[in-house]
Amino acid sequence: MEDLIAGVKEIMKNNDVTAAAAKIKEYLEKERNTPLNIAITGESGAGKSSFVNAFRGITDEDDERAAPTGVTETTSEVTAYPHQNYPNVTLWDLPGIGTTKFPAKEYLELVGFEKFDFFIIISDTRFRENDVKLAQEIQRMEKKFYFVRSKIDNDINAERRKRDFSKEGVLTKIKENCIHGLTQLGIKSPQVFLVSTFELHLCDFYLLHETLERDLDELKKYALLSAMPNIDLEIISKKKEAFKHRIPLFATLCAAGAAVPFPGLSSDTDLAVLAVAVKDYVLGFGLDIPSLKRLSSSTGVPYNDLCAVINSPLAAAEITSELLLKVIIAQSSDTTELTTAEEVFTLIPIIGMPVAMGISFTRIYKFLNVNLSQLTEDARRVFRRAVGINTSV
Repeated sequence: MEDLIAGVKEIMKNNDVTAAAAKIKEYLEKERNTPLNIAITGESGAGKSSFVNAFRGITDEDDERAAPTGVTETTSEVTAYPHQNYPNVTLWDLPGIGTTKFPAKEYLELVGFEKFDFFIIISDTRFRENDVKLAQEIQRMEKKFYFVRSKIDNDINAERRKRDFSKEGVLTKIKENCIHGLTQLGIKSPQVFLVSTFELHLCDFYLLHETLERDLDELKKYALLSAMPNIDLEIISKKKEAFKHRIPLFATLCAAGAAVPFPGLSSDTDLAVLAVAVKDYVLGFGLDIPSLKRLSSSTGVPYNDLCAVINSPLAAAEITSELLLKVIIAQSSDTTELTTAEEVFTLIPIIGMPVAMGISFTRIYKFLNVNLSQLTEDARRVFRRAVGINTSV
């Protein structure tokens, strides 16, 4: 991102607005289309399909796009599950290692390991020899892998009846046992993440995300963050910062439109750019109607209750030019004056162009910052309502 901004600044020194806009568009397009392929594997019945569904915010039963789950092995083929809001992010539900059709020795070749960015190896009890063999082979192929101990909620509930029950104690014991077992089987300093697919905001899912972020390049890191479910308030804050860093790019695109000496063209450009940016915010925060309905289904909190804590008119709504214009007018009493001044300045050669660009940049920069902050607060309130935290906090 820093290299892009530096390059745009250098181009703008030569007053080549068109080239600057083209460079920004190319980057944003590349960012939007960078593929991220996540392989979910492990032995049969470990909870791979449930993990795929949870990551995508889809319930096992209520969505036709869900990966099938069950007490027996339900994945017999390598199956792709694109993220519903970010189709460039795909989770691959792989058949259990060690089955007749997918023996351990030939597993990576049969599933097509080359296309995956990293592997998540899941077990619902202890990690076994096949898991370790797979990890060692993945490492030999110079790919990344991560161990996830699933179904933690089952373990906690099983221990809850004991007199000396301690949730933290149970989790510590499980992690230590997994690490000890993997070490005994030949994995040096294994990292194990404890996950409940029914309550991702608990346990180690955030730590898993942090680890994945460190191991990915900038574009894939952004793809991962965009597709991540809102498992805690920190993820929401990270998304806000990522979106905020891109505001100058969108504002510059609008400023480039303002440099074109045709009345009305800049306003059309502004709305198109604003629509792209705002849709990114709404989808990223899970504030679009389908995402809110999926959240309602997975948490049991009524959809209307989730919408009741939303303040922004851009959330739980279809983002159209008409809606954006209404919001712009409501938020800025001098919008008309700015637009008129901008169109007049574009007709004044040389001197007028930089002034019009400055007006457009400032207006778009302010609009996106204000609405990003509002949508961030909405996302936080929706998260608190979904997990049962007082939304007045």
